[in-house]
Amino acid sequence: MVDKLAKHFPCYLANAAVHTKTELDVLDKFTGKRATRVAFADAALVRKAIVAAHKARKAMAEFPPDARRDVLEHCVRRFTERSEELALALCVEAGKPIKDSRGEVTRLIDTFRIAAGEATRIGGDVLELQISPRTRGYRGMVKRVPIGACAFITPFNFPLNLVAHKVAPALAAGCPFVLKPAAKTPIGALIIGEVFSETDLPKGAFSILPCSNEDAGLLVEDERIALLSFTGGLVGWDLKARAGRKKVTLELGGNAACIVDEDPGQSLAKVVDRMVFGAYYQSGQSCISVQRILVHRALYPKFRKAMADAVGKLRMGDPKDERVTIGPVVDEAAAKRIDAWMDAAIAGGAKAIVRGKRKGNLVPAALLEKVPRDCELYRKEAFGPVALLEPFDDFEDAIAIVNDSDFGLQAGVFTGSLAHAMRAWDALEVGGVIVGDVPSFRVDNMPYGGVKGSGLGREGIRSAIEDMTEPRLLVVRDA
Repeated sequence: MVDKLAKHFPCYLANAAVHTKTELDVLDKFTGKRATRVAFADAALVRKAIVAAHKARKAMAEFPPDARRDVLEHCVRRFTERSEELALALCVEAGKPIKDSRGEVTRLIDTFRIAAGEATRIGGDVLELQISPRTRGYRGMVKRVPIGACAFITPFNFPLNLVAHKVAPALAAGCPFVLKPAAKTPIGALIIGEVFSETDLPKGAFSILPCSNEDAGLLVEDERIALLSFTGGLVGWDLKARAGRKKVTLELGGNAACIVDEDPGQSLAKVVDRMVFGAYYQSGQSCISVQRILVHRALYPKFRKAMADAVGKLRMGDPKDERVTIGPVVDEAAAKRIDAWMDAAIAGGAKAIVRGKRKGNLVPAALLEKVPRDCELYRKEAFGPVALLEPFDDFEDAIAIVNDSDFGLQAGVFTGSLAHAMRAWDALEVGGVIVGDVPSFRVDNMPYGGVKGSGLGREGIRSAIEDMTEPRLLVVRDA
């Protein structure tokens, strides 16, 4: 395995590597020490990137679909060759356990492979216009054309795959873009940029610029940007309000719930195994991490004990250790917030079934019950290694409890009842219902996104391509 990172990483402006006077320190999230430095863009560089992307619209639109496919396939090959380097970068900059880091690299490759396939399948429709005597002799056709320059802002928790879900469909669709990766985890995006620079993409096709949130405001407000795609916190709604006439897509997280029915449809051991994964993988720093677990009262005592036993065995420590499940959260401020929310919940009557002592930005896996439904730990997105247990008596009540949330990204349902599975699909106010597994399940070609406070629009390659293209009608009178 690659054992260290480069000392410096450039940013990318209009396809070219650029070194800047100002550099950003990227910390090893486990040791707290500087791991590397990356070029840090200022407002002038962001403006140049916007101009370059806007100028590249025609060249990218005319870049043939098979050439776009070839670029994406090149990326698949190079990411595969550099997979251990990418996994190490992710492990260091995000504190993600190495086994989870390798899993995200796999998803990065999958996402680009899917996009390569879609690049030559962006079709259209033939419309039957002869709906009355007056329209006889008219034919209609619709094709999809690139929307233009796009701006992407991505978060720290999936520095590879959440970048991939924006840039790969943009290349497939023929859209130039400017990407601002998270300042805490920019390395993966810059390695992706290095791979892009090996291709024959038209000049201006891509810029990747770590920069301040203030300077990123240019990407939000500049009218030359046709689409803004943001993944992150609830600040996304404020960005949408500032975005003017451009199209906006948002993925803003949640406090995902999972229902375990009286007949879960599989063994309790399997359910617990998946629940532990869903709640604690990458230290719970996922917008579809299992946060609320609703268990039928008939199963509750057995489930509680099995879950507590499993959570208590999770190893916390250096994310480079293959045995570690719980690595550091992104910084000590986040760790203190998670701890404070648990303290407040316990002060309000909650009981800690499993809880350890925080060490810096290492938060041990925690499991609580009797958590007041009006406290922050229940109502908001914990974004840490903590899950909340509660019993229910009736399946309809469980659905109502899940829906009593400002969020609605995904929900999981373990049930052996087809009627209950279909009822959940009908009634749960979420973007996706996962039956027989946790809400943390995602395949990179499925439409993914939420309702309510969880966002606007859908990701997943085909869905993203639809957002990054517009229908253009052709009507021909031939008689």
